[in-house]
Amino acid sequence: MSKNTEVIQQKDMQYYMHNYANFKTYKEDRSVIYAKGEKHFIYDNDGNRYLDGLAGLWCVNIGHGNKEIAQCMAEQAQKLAYYNTFGDSSTAPAAELAAKLAALAPGTLNHTFYGTGGSMANDSAIKIIHYYFNMLGKPNKKKVISRNLGYHGSTFLAHTLTGIQPTHDHFDLVKDLVHYVTAPYTYHEAGDKNEEEFCDFLVQELEDKILELGADNVACFIAEPILGAGGVIVPPEGYHKRTWEVCKKYDVLYISDEVVTAFGRLGHMVTSYNKFDFEPDVLVMAKGLSSGYIPIGATMISDEIFDVISRPKSDNPYFSHGFTYGGHALACAVALKNIEIIEREKLCENVLEQSPYFWEEMKKLEDLPIVGEVRGSHYMMGIEFVADKKTKAHFDPEIDITKRIYKNCKERGLILRPIDSVCIISPPLTYDREAIERTAHIVKESVLAAMEEVEIKV
Repeated sequence: MSKNTEVIQQKDMQYYMHNYANFKTYKEDRSVIYAKGEKHFIYDNDGNRYLDGLAGLWCVNIGHGNKEIAQCMAEQAQKLAYYNTFGDSSTAPAAELAAKLAALAPGTLNHTFYGTGGSMANDSAIKIIHYYFNMLGKPNKKKVISRNLGYHGSTFLAHTLTGIQPTHDHFDLVKDLVHYVTAPYTYHEAGDKNEEEFCDFLVQELEDKILELGADNVACFIAEPILGAGGVIVPPEGYHKRTWEVCKKYDVLYISDEVVTAFGRLGHMVTSYNKFDFEPDVLVMAKGLSSGYIPIGATMISDEIFDVISRPKSDNPYFSHGFTYGGHALACAVALKNIEIIEREKLCENVLEQSPYFWEEMKKLEDLPIVGEVRGSHYMMGIEFVADKKTKAHFDPEIDITKRIYKNCKERGLILRPIDSVCIISPPLTYDREAIERTAHIVKESVLAAMEEVEIKV
């Protein structure tokens, strides 16, 4: 480690409070200082190269170090980096991006409200829906149904939407607004039910929850097409279409949180309709929208919602919601260029072409005695580790098996993400056959090394 790296690490530890900092190991674990990226590789400050199995954090879909994006940033910054978009002010990139998103989104999702990330986009979704029902003269329709293990952000409201309960500890979040139903987690929640029976149970549970709360009190249901931070949980076949139908039956709006799944991760620009065959009332996007090159988020609403909220109130004609950086000219220009690159470079097609081989290679890991399940779809995969395959019991948290695997992978040149009992792989869409083979090899070697550390025999 260079002296320069040590200096940066010291400043990092002393002055920078990290996202999701682990204060148990905060002073012992020195951060890896990442300095450069290129395609699906990332380099630390000392020049060590790693496969980026995370795409930054589900984000960098077009890959790192894209010179075309850098040039776009420079040109837009020289022209106009920022001007507010309040009232009658706008910019060409904000308008052009909104039009492009309307063309990509299904159904009547033709109206985009901008923010700077997924959490903010989900906050806006709930505020807009509450406003919509107020304008319709249905002020009691306020409650939100979310799912256990769903992740929707970490701002005050978005954190309440998030159903990963341990993250709520010691935070006073919104009370009695959000109600949770079972995660569509077949591996652990289905019990003796087959997939079809489990889907029946989940759909009925949602309907029962709406009836329990009272349909006149429920505003919306929010769901990720595939749960991300909750452990890459893929719902049973037909789940989304059927839950959407239940929502329609009771005048409950459906929010599809595609912060992770949009812009190619599952081989489509938008997955709700193209992959899961339903048209949400609200569509939330971020991450892959700009491939992480600049913060931006988008909340898209249907014509039906817009037609109601755009009616001027007699006492106050303003829609009093907005952000300083909403519709940021530079961010919108980058997002437009990012979408252009995804389409021109056929990155969705690359995902569709490579993913069967990726899946085949990763599924081989299930032969290892501590791999309970490999699951996911396309360039979004999770590997769940268990102490006992029959009971599906997890390891003692003190063993920290996924952190051990993460460290062994990093030593061998691969970055993945350990969350509880699952290691997550969500690489840039540039991942090719060679990267896939290398990833599968490193993960296998790292699992075996971790087993040896805790004295588990093959």
